[in-house]
Amino acid sequence: MIEIQGKEFVPFINAEEIDNRLQAIGAQISLDFKDETPVIIGVLNGAFMFLSDLIKYLNIATEISFIKVASYSGTDSTGKVTDLIGLESELEGRRVIIVEDIIDTGLSMTHLIKSIQTKNPKSIAVATLLFKPEALKYSVDIDYIGFKIENKFVVGYGLDYDGLGRNIPSIYQLK
Repeated sequence: MIEIQGKEFVPFINAEEIDNRLQAIGAQISLDFKDETPVIIGVLNGAFMFLSDLIKYLNIATEISFIKVASYSGTDSTGKVTDLIGLESELEGRRVIIVEDIIDTGLSMTHLIKSIQTKNPKSIAVATLLFKPEALKYSVDIDYIGFKIENKFVVGYGLDYDGLGRNIPSIYQLK
């Protein structure tokens, strides 16, 4: 068990399970994008660890960029998305893979997909480490899912609670 900001979290998905799943996702992406150079867009801050480890298992050429949006305050979604850092990559006619740490309501991902579509990419794929189907309020097509989880708050492996806990190598769930 760990404590962050007075809240207790219990072990949920260990580092070895995460790594094994990333190897499988990396192999699938490499197969799906064989002979292509997709633009991989990591969603900051949460996806930095997932993206960093995932690309180690890709055996294709990639271009990497980042975007930053915010929709959470503490453990709750605010219900609105704020753009904090925008895209700088040219996406017209390119295949794009959005890499996100977690998709719960789908609000942020829906916002990101609409934003990226304005850049006229050839295609958009979505990869997420965690997916909470019970929390989904906006329809999102997800191409690569690390783990489907219950609608409980999680921290670690890039995910935070009020800015803390991102550096924990495993994922913990709110007790």
